[in-house]
Amino acid sequence: MKKIKVVLGMSGGVDSSAAAILLQKNNYEVHGVFMQNWDDKDAICSAEDDFVDALSVANQLKIPLTKIDYIREYKDRVFAQFLKDHNKGYTPNPDILCNREIKFDVLKQHAEKIGAQFIATGHYAQKIENNDGLYQLAIPKDREKDQTYFLYQISQSDLKKVIFPLAQYNKNEVRKIAEQNGFINSRKKDSTGICFIGERKYNDFVGQFIHSPRGNILTTDGEIIGSHSGHIFFTIGQRKGLKIGARKGGNDKPWYVVDKNINDNEIIVAQGKDNKFLLSDAASVKSLNWINAEPKSGAILNAKVRYREKSIICKLLSKQNLLIVEFEEPCRAITPGQSIVFYSDEGFCLGGGIIDKRSVPSLNLSLR
Repeated sequence: MKKIKVVLGMSGGVDSSAAAILLQKNNYEVHGVFMQNWDDKDAICSAEDDFVDALSVANQLKIPLTKIDYIREYKDRVFAQFLKDHNKGYTPNPDILCNREIKFDVLKQHAEKIGAQFIATGHYAQKIENNDGLYQLAIPKDREKDQTYFLYQISQSDLKKVIFPLAQYNKNEVRKIAEQNGFINSRKKDSTGICFIGERKYNDFVGQFIHSPRGNILTTDGEIIGSHSGHIFFTIGQRKGLKIGARKGGNDKPWYVVDKNINDNEIIVAQGKDNKFLLSDAASVKSLNWINAEPKSGAILNAKVRYREKSIICKLLSKQNLLIVEFEEPCRAITPGQSIVFYSDEGFCLGGGIIDKRSVPSLNLSLR
């Protein structure tokens, strides 16, 4: 029986390595692709080290491994947008944009080149085919490692062609597979944070590319109580780096960023982790992607406003080509530039978009 050819993204990590042997056991002819997106040795994703690990596993499994350099494309289509979003006052998530703009394209192009029918990744996600022949992106067995949040911008055509070998495995099982097969990376730590920043301080790295002048830090009453080094270095809900001590005669609760006035280069702060100025009752969402049909206005769904956070119940309202999301309960630290991803009660990832504005009644912040 002829094996079905599949192109697998191999990062050098344990997940994609386990995915490779699982595909082989399911009678696929696996062709690996190592994608290099950054050329900086100080980054987490050090291409040289990761490629050595990926090549070791590929050689062990007798899988051909092709190294593809997409550094220019990444900088033009992902990193450039990352910088633009910062200038707008957003807090961007480049990993989501990279999945949409780069990774799936690279895998599809290589699959076309070698005549492969499918592509595969080491994401913790699963797809389910409907009775009508369409596909759903679904939460995997390991709900703690669920990565559908990062995949919500996937298209139906991409979903049709992709295989998620880890859909029915949890992380411990994946590591066990790697250990049993003697993979060099079986104990390798998971990468966290933004890969191209690495061990460097976030502000130092971003400050190389964007000039952001100093400005004032104000209370919600408009009192100037400090100065900041640039609004791009702060995000809603941030506590560290404000350098504001306890005020004479005031309470000793820590200060948190509750808003950013980009036009006047101001940071607005309030005291206490759960202060009312951090709570939003709604948000407007742009750059929407629906994996299948768009939900009707008035639909009640579950939503995640950050990876690894619990989902919250919300209502979708379509108003003049704008999606308004109303939360069942006030939601803390809604952050423009981050993604909000919607789920059904059955655990299907329906799609999502980018948070543009938030409504905070106590700050008189509306969605208009």
